[in-house]
Amino acid sequence: MARHVIAPVDELPPGTRKFLEIDGRPIAIFNIKGEYFGLMNRCPHQGAALCEGPLIGLAQSNNPGEIEYTKLGEIIRCPWHGWEFDIRTGQSYCDPRRFRVKAYPAHVEPGASVVKGPYVAETVTVRIESDYVVVEL
Repeated sequence: MARHVIAPVDELPPGTRKFLEIDGRPIAIFNIKGEYFGLMNRCPHQGAALCEGPLIGLAQSNNPGEIEYTKLGEIIRCPWHGWEFDIRTGQSYCDPRRFRVKAYPAHVEPGASVVKGPYVAETVTVRIESDYVVVEL
């Protein structure tokens, strides 16, 4: 499995997602409370852009009339038909035996291990003359 650098950590704060295409596949990366998860951005039901749907919780009940929400912000609801999937695993809650979204492992690595130096910066001389910016190449 190939590694792909997605973004600096500060560009993907907790509770957010980033959409991208990798090798022709639509992918979304989620930050859930400091943990990162990748999902195919295509609903297996009818192909909607799944990861553009709302982040919700899982409604569970032990007794009639009592509902408890768990996994807040960890369930994605398809914007077309409301099918729900666990962001951590891709597991469907509508038809768990037949449907799953492809999940991709995502994690944080130190910058030095992702891109090794030496680093070379291109410099350009700039000076201001009579309120005009002039670039010397």
